[in-house]
Amino acid sequence: MFWDNHMHCNFSGDSDASPIDMINSAKSKGLLGITFTDHLDIDYPKQFGFFDLDLENYYPTLHKLAKQESTDKFTILNGLEVGIQPHVADKCNEAVNAHPYDFIIGSTHLVNKWDPYFDSFWERDTESALLNRYYESILENITAFTNFDTIGHLDYAFRYARNQETKHNTHQPYAEIIDAILQQIIKLDKALEVNTAAFRKGMGVPNPAPSIIKRYKELGGKMITLGADAHTPEDVAADFDKLPDLLNDCGFHEYYVFKNRKPEAYPLR
Repeated sequence: MFWDNHMHCNFSGDSDASPIDMINSAKSKGLLGITFTDHLDIDYPKQFGFFDLDLENYYPTLHKLAKQESTDKFTILNGLEVGIQPHVADKCNEAVNAHPYDFIIGSTHLVNKWDPYFDSFWERDTESALLNRYYESILENITAFTNFDTIGHLDYAFRYARNQETKHNTHQPYAEIIDAILQQIIKLDKALEVNTAAFRKGMGVPNPAPSIIKRYKELGGKMITLGADAHTPEDVAADFDKLPDLLNDCGFHEYYVFKNRKPEAYPLR
C-alpha cells in the first residue's frame, strides 16, 4: 500500500539514476506510485555544485514519462524538493508556480550557506551550536517561504554529525525550537515528512526521530508523508517495512500523498 514520495533522478546533481530505472524499481517493489522530487536549490554555493536543476526540461520530460509509464495500478507524479533560503523565497515561488506540480517538499540544506553534508560545516563551531542554528534556520525558512506541502527530513543535519551521541539525540536539547517549527507547520496546515534515508545513514530511526513525530501529533499535527530520499533505484522505498509499527506507536495510522497539491490519505497497513 506504499507510495514513495521523495526521490531523485539524474535531473538532480547528486544522482546519476535514469527516471525509467527509478520507475522500474518502484514497480518491481509493488508500490502504488511514486513522486519525483528533484532538487531545486537556488543560490546553492558553487563550490559544492550539486543542485543546478534544468527547470526548462524537468517538468515536460517527467510529465511525458508519467503519461507513458503510469498504469491503473501504478501512478507517477511530479514534484520538487525546494531548498529554502529566505533571500530566494520569491524565486522559489516563481519556479514552483511555473508548472502544475503535484507535490512540493520544503527542505533546509544550508545554514548560512554551509551544508551539513560537508566536513567544512562542522568546523565552524561546536556541534550543539551548529545544530541549534540549523533548527533556527528551518523556522526562518518556513516563515519566509510557505509554498510547500511537507517539511522535508526535519533533522537532516544530524545524519552527518561526527559525535555519535549528538547524532542520536535530535530532539530534547532543541525541544523549544522544534516546538516552534512544528507549531508553524501545523499553523500552515502542512505535512511532516518521515524520511527513511536516516536508516541508511546509521541513525537507526527515520528523519525526524520518533519523539519528534510524536510531538507533532501531540501539538495537533495531522498529516505525514513518506519518502526514502532515494538517489539510486536500489533505495526506492528502502526501509518502508519499518514504518507501520513505528508510526502507529507515534499515533499515526495513515499517510498522505499529494496530487495536484491536494492531500489524499492512505492506510499504513
